[in-house]
Amino acid sequence: MSKQLTEMLKGTLEGIVLALLSGRPAYGYEITAQLRDRGFEDIAEGTVYALLVRIEQKGLVDVEKMPSEKGPPRKVFTLNDRGERELAEFWTTWSLLAGRIEELNPKNREN
Repeated sequence: MSKQLTEMLKGTLEGIVLALLSGRPAYGYEITAQLRDRGFEDIAEGTVYALLVRIEQKGLVDVEKMPSEKGPPRKVFTLNDRGERELAEFWTTWSLLAGRIEELNPKNREN
């Protein structure tokens, strides 16, 4: 992954994870696997776990401990109403920003 992509992801990863959780509840490893399946192969599990701690502290998710077949119980994260509002705001901001960036792209300008 390029340094530029890594830096851009830092600012958007929270929204990406909230979007994944809007589909269904998941635990940390599942979220990491979903990210990798969607082309974010280089995201470290530790990065995802640190982000999950932050979104839990911000009150954007509800957490339930579920028994695990191996090891300690898993924390399953479910997007709550506050998280849904945060995600909606993320999409609004993303659309605005992406549109403005596209306008700057010389390939999209008319002469």
